[in-house]
Amino acid sequence: MSAGRLVVYGGRGALGNALVEYFIARDYWVLSVDLKAHEKSHANVVVPQCSSWIEQEKTVLSLMQKVIGDNKVNAILCVAGGWAGGNAHSVNMIKNADTMWKQSVWSSSICARAATTYLRPGGFVQFTGSASVIDGAGSMIGYGMTKAAVHHLTKSMASAESGLPTGCSSLALLPVCLDTPANRKSMPKEAYNKWTPLESVAELLHKWISDPTSRPQSGSLVKLITKDGQTKTIII
Repeated sequence: MSAGRLVVYGGRGALGNALVEYFIARDYWVLSVDLKAHEKSHANVVVPQCSSWIEQEKTVLSLMQKVIGDNKVNAILCVAGGWAGGNAHSVNMIKNADTMWKQSVWSSSICARAATTYLRPGGFVQFTGSASVIDGAGSMIGYGMTKAAVHHLTKSMASAESGLPTGCSSLALLPVCLDTPANRKSMPKEAYNKWTPLESVAELLHKWISDPTSRPQSGSLVKLITKDGQTKTIII
């Protein structure tokens, strides 16, 4: 018998992969949703390249229904996304904004839709925002707009009218910088002890799943601050 059931949306990314492996090691049943299958997850939904948001929603939810059926899950963890810079003068500003929107807002909104159907009462849906865009982000406008939308979605899903099942929560993690191989490669001179380890994120989510009383108020934006390798949370 499993300890619980989870959906990791973005299970092939650095954080998603860490979550899949962490929870499988603790006897959770895990469904990975991504552009490619995760070889270690119990089940996969492979997201097709779609020309429209509506098409992707319809396809992904249909595939999730085939896998999950009536066996509802404890949590849906949305960690899909990416990063691209560019100010308003950049010739790539709109292109990058479009990419960011598809990677973060499409995936987050589909997770929100899935949460209304597949979460157990008392479960939660987790989105991924960004601490770096709270006060604006002139050098990465497309990314900032995307994450602002995710923050808005998180708060909106906490409303009694959101459609979530009884007692469910909506929460967003706002890292400053995650300690991933890609970040180390692109920023080799930074102080890594200020970056949040992926296992720290997994441990926090595990705590929220196993002990619902430990969760912040639904709608919270939870900033992750790491210093000397120790991570703490601040509610924004």
